[in-house]
Amino acid sequence: MGNKKDTLIFLDEIQAYPQMLTLLKFLNQDNKFTYIASGSLLGVTLKKTTSIPIGSVHIKHMFPLDFEEFLLANDFNDFAINKIRENFLAKESLDSALHEKILNLFKKYLLIGGLPDAVNSFINDSNIFNVRKIHNDIKDFYLSDASKYENDNNKKLKIRRIYEMIPSNLENKKKRVVFQNIENTKGKKFSAYQDEFEYLISAGISLDVNAISNPVFPLSQSVGKNLLKLYLNDVGLLTSILYQTNAQAVLKDDTGINLGSVYESAIAQELFSHGHKLFYYDNRSKGEVDFLIDDYEDLTSVPIKVKSGKDYTIHSALNNFVSNKNYHIKKAFVVSNERIVKQVNKIIYIPIYYIMFF
Repeated sequence: MGNKKDTLIFLDEIQAYPQMLTLLKFLNQDNKFTYIASGSLLGVTLKKTTSIPIGSVHIKHMFPLDFEEFLLANDFNDFAINKIRENFLAKESLDSALHEKILNLFKKYLLIGGLPDAVNSFINDSNIFNVRKIHNDIKDFYLSDASKYENDNNKKLKIRRIYEMIPSNLENKKKRVVFQNIENTKGKKFSAYQDEFEYLISAGISLDVNAISNPVFPLSQSVGKNLLKLYLNDVGLLTSILYQTNAQAVLKDDTGINLGSVYESAIAQELFSHGHKLFYYDNRSKGEVDFLIDDYEDLTSVPIKVKSGKDYTIHSALNNFVSNKNYHIKKAFVVSNERIVKQVNKIIYIPIYYIMFF
């Protein structure tokens, strides 16, 4: 007979049986075996259930591979990554050869993303057609899951509509959700779709970035729900929708293609997987800053500007933001394809792949 040390019982798709969550408390008290419960929509179930056995379960959130994990999957070892981390911490640039190698892998990451099946497919045969088939299947699974676990047909349609609008929203200048476009009905606000947004976010298939107008630490105290951006949970899914099997759109830096939404999606994915709550700065007269994160060391906020083109030193909104004495900003980052690390006053310019160390 097995015991706790050598027997693991895995309960998959446990959200289909919410009563099993209560049972976990008694299984834990019984202490005979080790249990893992998982589910693709477990986040939604945990939000809805009132019988979570607090203290009896340890919750672990799973994410697509971040860029560091993508490097490990592509034969970078811990030693090499730690050396790159040292460069980041010392605010030093990588040499040209290593920069080009990692930047090339970052661009491939934009195409492949971090979903394990897609990464494995890319490693096995580097065939973009096979990777895109996996992306399309996963996107369909996400939408069918909504149909499975939402009883209200009207809600299902709105969830699908909001999810399918994300890529086109990100291609707009403001990138935020326009609530009245969801059902083409004027006057609609966030509150009209709160359950649908909650579903997409709790399910882990969308990342929410909330607007902040008063960016003081801690940022969560200044959230305004009327302005919201949604990103897909995986950048590979976004490039699949935008460019299908045309890999050159991302790999070749075509000047005719604006990759801003793609680069921002990768940064959102990276920051979120590292435990950061996501915010952005929106001010009608002073402009917008792509991301804000809390800095618990300095008890202030850190603005991050994402630049996908050659004009990475042009950022008037960030300049205004950093110079505002009321915000007490100590440092800001501009991430781009540029190799050279440099600091100009409070603004630090870094290559985009350094975001893996935030």
